Amino acid sequence: MLFGAPAACSSVVPRRRSVRASAMAAPQLDGLKLGEATTANVKQYYGETLQSSLDLKTTACCAGAPPPHVKAALQGVPEEVVARFYGCGSPLPLGLAGCRVVDLGCGSGRDCYAASALVGPSGTVTGVDMTAAQLEVARRHTGAWAARLGYANLSFVEAQIEALPLPDASADLVISNCVVNLSPDKAAVLREVWRVLRDGGEFHFSDVFADRRLPTSARSDPVLVGECLGGALYVQDFVRLCQAVGFADPRVLSQAPVEVTDPALAAALGGAKFASITYRLFKLPGRLESLCEDYGQYAVYKGTLPGAPFEYALDDHHTLQARKPFLVCDNTAAMLGETWLGPHFEVHGDRSTHYGLFDCAPAPAAGAGAGAACCA
Repeated sequence: MLFGAPAACSSVVPRRRSVRASAMAAPQLDGLKLGEATTANVKQYYGETLQSSLDLKTTACCAGAPPPHVKAALQGVPEEVVARFYGCGSPLPLGLAGCRVVDLGCGSGRDCYAASALVGPSGTVTGVDMTAAQLEVARRHTGAWAARLGYANLSFVEAQIEALPLPDASADLVISNCVVNLSPDKAAVLREVWRVLRDGGEFHFSDVFADRRLPTSARSDPVLVGECLGGALYVQDFVRLCQAVGFADPRVLSQAPVEVTDPALAAALGGAKFASITYRLFKLPGRLESLCEDYGQYAVYKGTLPGAPFEYALDDHHTLQARKPFLVCDNTAAMLGETWLGPHFEVHGDRSTHYGLFDCAPAPAAGAGAGAACCA
């Protein structure tokens, strides 16, 4: 882990103390909100200042090479859409066929176009963005894209992600790519994601996080905010926020360092280190516990997810080999068996007998001991 144990629920509090209780008792954190001018500044930065990804001053919004299934889905996406793409990851999981997907802060729509191909004719993709100039680019090519695919399942809505104009429980998957950090009210974003997800749905997103709380001057700097650094949350504050909203066990799928090479920008950030992290937040109301508990359960991956015939990585330290029994804590059992992933897994055992804490710790380098929550 780049930040030691950046998202470990158990690293926030002592091992035997309830994480959820700690999160709910936490004081209001100044770093969760940005200045009131943030929305207008972000609109200007992404609608007018930046004309392409080449105009960015840092690597924060420059995603690496996408995984094979996303790379294939991006074939034929219009060049204009790709050129105006700003993201720090690839928040498009395997197995999206038939899913209802919502993309928060979709911008020019690159991830939406890819998702449109991945969900197929029985799925839908809705991109949400507040920047009219970006949406103009996104909408310009939907007709040609539908003709290419042979079906139309892609739409775009102009709105703020803190107040989504979407019905409750209307999405199987919500995605986002380096956008939550730009929001002036991140708690409102997570509450809206929780609302629009169905039970068993997932918020699968990539964003930039910091290893500490940033100074007020950095959080109000329009360039730092626009470059996805000024609004980056201290990763442990983010975990607390997730738990307060209801996402009790945030899981890290992958992470990579973000380089700040400009000396002036680095100085303004007070020495903070940054990483692009892809998180998985499952909506399982009342089902996930604050620590990993052992009920003697095991899961078997069927090998049925397209693109993953031999193994499947739920997160950065749970990789299941196809058709091989894999011991799991109760939280992991719920994520594999009671969410949109359920058809691809068999979960054996119930909660009739409890054996204590489950050793669900990641690799020793992450710094979490036995009994640590799985989101480490």
